[in-house]
Amino acid sequence: QVQLVESGGGLVQAGGSLRLSCTASGRTFYSGAMGWFRQAPGKEREFVAAINWNGADTEYGDSVKGRFIISRDNAKNTAYLQMNSLKPEDTAVYYCAADLRRRLFVVPTEYDYWGQGTQVTVSS
Repeated sequence: QVQLVESGGGLVQAGGSLRLSCTASGRTFYSGAMGWFRQAPGKEREFVAAINWNGADTEYGDSVKGRFIISRDNAKNTAYLQMNSLKPEDTAVYYCAADLRRRLFVVPTEYDYWGQGTQVTVSS
């Protein structure tokens, strides 16, 4: 089993930045893929970003390309999501996901492990 804990969410003004962290525990995590998804009230869960096991491959959702950066530190069992130039439409609960396979995935059903989520609110 893998447990994921997100942190770093909060309230920020439009144009500001936040960095989310996702720390894994429970077993050897460093060899697995990581992803970030978000869900706003009344909307489906949306792909935000994903990274493969060693950080060499990343993917981003169209709405965050050029503004968000996903990274990881396998020595700390932690993945990060740097969010810049935030917009009110980025407001959502952000979820971290993990899978023990090495390649990245953009579909939420491919991930076996999920965090509880962290709220990000961007005010206009």
